[in-house]
Amino acid sequence: MSWNVIGQLIAVALTIGLTLLIGWLVDKALQRIAARHPETTVWPSLRRIRIPLQFVVCLSLLLANAPLAQLFDSHAGDVRHGLLLALMASVGWLVNRVLSAVLSAFFARYREFADDAARVQRVRTQISILRRTASALVILVTVAAMLLTFQGMRTLGASLLASAGLIGIVAGIAAQSTLGNFFSGLVIAFGDMVRIGDTVVVEQQQGTVEEITLSYLVVRLWDQRRLVVPVSYFVSRPFENWTRADPHTTGSVLLHLDHTTPVPELREEFRKLLVGSKEWDGRDWGLVVFDTTPSTMVVRATMTARNPDDAFTLKCRAREELLAWLRDKHPGALPRVRTGE
Repeated sequence: MSWNVIGQLIAVALTIGLTLLIGWLVDKALQRIAARHPETTVWPSLRRIRIPLQFVVCLSLLLANAPLAQLFDSHAGDVRHGLLLALMASVGWLVNRVLSAVLSAFFARYREFADDAARVQRVRTQISILRRTASALVILVTVAAMLLTFQGMRTLGASLLASAGLIGIVAGIAAQSTLGNFFSGLVIAFGDMVRIGDTVVVEQQQGTVEEITLSYLVVRLWDQRRLVVPVSYFVSRPFENWTRADPHTTGSVLLHLDHTTPVPELREEFRKLLVGSKEWDGRDWGLVVFDTTPSTMVVRATMTARNPDDAFTLKCRAREELLAWLRDKHPGALPRVRTGE
């Protein structure tokens, strides 16, 4: 092995060592800054850039000094091209990590001082959509830049620009649905139509919004199933959002009872039930005769709760305990089939 090759290998080893040292120094510096400013969450989040930063530094040094390429005289150009492609990919990776850290730190800071839960959920949704959009743009720009390093792609690009109008029309028709979902996602994020954590009713299915992307929205149903809906659905069709303005909700229970039911006593029993229930928020309640039929009367019990989940639990409990009370105290109040004598 010639001294030239040994020298180049040593240079590569020193480059890798310097890269590891720089990554370690940057990580330690971020740790110290985070310790001095514990109220700022961006510095701990930025520690995630260590690995992509090391790749960028190492590939930059290798590309600048070209010690590795000189080991392959006949393929030096290909090696340098490969290093350039790897460097571009690493830069895109680094930019994505930095954007993610900054946006996450911004949301954490906002959530710490915001006192409106609905506004926090709205900002959380917007940050999630913004992060995905920025990540997609960074990936798109990075891949485009990598492709332009190939001579054939540059020639092809010049040819495509000459017929950009036709290609734009064809691409617009082919990607109409995808682009529609993309812009619908932006409308949902910044139009405050639906947010992560909202309780919605879609296609007669009630659930909680678990994830919002640029193309689809995931609703977690009561039985842990996931309903995946295109975001364009929420822009083009009506849907119910029970928690958009205020998570408080009113639940109701209908009971078909005999006409001899002592309504005042039933009303008092319902009041006692609510007072002893942790799901009732104390805002409002009521029990009235809502309707009558030839054989029964319909009693409606209404109650308020802090959120739809508490309202559902409270309705089930009220229905169960009121029927049990009537069965034990006034069994004649329960409806029965009457036959002529």
